[in-house]
Amino acid sequence: MKKLAFIFITVLSFSCAQQEKEGASTSFSKDTMTEFGLTEAELYDKVLGMLVGSAIGDAMGAPTEMWTREAIQLEYGFVEGLDSMVREVSPEGIWKANLPAGGTTDDTRWKSLAVDYLLSQDSESLDSKAFASHILKTYTGSLDKLKKTEGTDVEPYENALQEANWLSEWAKVASPYLEDNLGGYADSLSKFYGGEMVCSGLLYAPTLGAFFPGNPKKAYQEAYKLSIFDLGYARDLTALAAAMTAAGMAPKASQDSILATLRLDPAGYFQSRLVGRTSHKLLKDALNIVREANKLDSLPSRLSLNNTALTYAYTELDRRQQDMPFHAGEIYQQALTAMLFTDFDFMGTLTFLTNYGRDNDTTASLAGGILGAWYGYTKLPVSEREKVVRVTRDELGIDLEKQAERMTIHLLKSQKK
Repeated sequence: MKKLAFIFITVLSFSCAQQEKEGASTSFSKDTMTEFGLTEAELYDKVLGMLVGSAIGDAMGAPTEMWTREAIQLEYGFVEGLDSMVREVSPEGIWKANLPAGGTTDDTRWKSLAVDYLLSQDSESLDSKAFASHILKTYTGSLDKLKKTEGTDVEPYENALQEANWLSEWAKVASPYLEDNLGGYADSLSKFYGGEMVCSGLLYAPTLGAFFPGNPKKAYQEAYKLSIFDLGYARDLTALAAAMTAAGMAPKASQDSILATLRLDPAGYFQSRLVGRTSHKLLKDALNIVREANKLDSLPSRLSLNNTALTYAYTELDRRQQDMPFHAGEIYQQALTAMLFTDFDFMGTLTFLTNYGRDNDTTASLAGGILGAWYGYTKLPVSEREKVVRVTRDELGIDLEKQAERMTIHLLKSQKK
């Protein structure tokens, strides 16, 4: 299968004509400053960067989602860009079989769903019940679509079924939560995807973080409130991922300032007796893995098949695997390790995660959203960003540029209140 050449991150200066050609909005001022310390155009660029960066990660991992490293190497070699996918459809995966390069899964659908929810909220405080209601409304809408399906052709029914099944587990938790049925909510959450600590909140955390540009503490607090589908310390991980995204949108954000947000602890997880804070242990593990890997090879070219440093990092992550690939702790640790290993390089991070395997579309989507918010859309690799925007819009009906524009306008209106 055809492999795409690695495309380095390019920093480009765009004229208005170029922006219009490549889909970037020209309706936001390059001179008008916002309360976030960014111009309107910069704010839009970072919101779009978060959405598209996440989608690029999703699209890179989608062809080999849940595969082993050995299987990836056998069919794709060493993945360094987008590739077409020959795989089956599924509620959590792709909804159209054999998508071209740039196709995405539920990771991108979740970012878009979160944007739709945020458009009903102000930037002071998010409403977790409104979030649950939005998810339940989306689910019931898919059921209505299924009921209205007519004819004897099987395919429309199968398409409607997978759309409904996507949120069926979430609806079981959202319904008692909305009804203030504490016992029902606790019981349904304990059975959510088998009662495992899945990465539910990490699917939409970067979108929540982008709603609080430059304010990681606020992003943590609000994302924590919306982590109603998370168990245990997964709530802390969701909130931290949102905080990192928000920190990356600050005007003078750096790797250090983004990592510094991981010391935030508004929910008091460090006070847990005997156990302490698991997210901090995951961070220390990631730092140790990268430190030891750097002793073996610290050159940029180490992102290659059978490189000693990369092999070491992969082996250490293997030792820390959970029973299921989409465990929240595993997703979080792999994303952090990849970012640290590549010195926060955008394509390098996604390459690391895609080739590692496991739930690689989710890990790459999470890291891509955080880094995309930091870099901004115009600093993402041109070929990948354009392809993902086009395919996600034309094949899957999600217009990432339009979603970013809507969210930016909403943020600008909120600051004037």
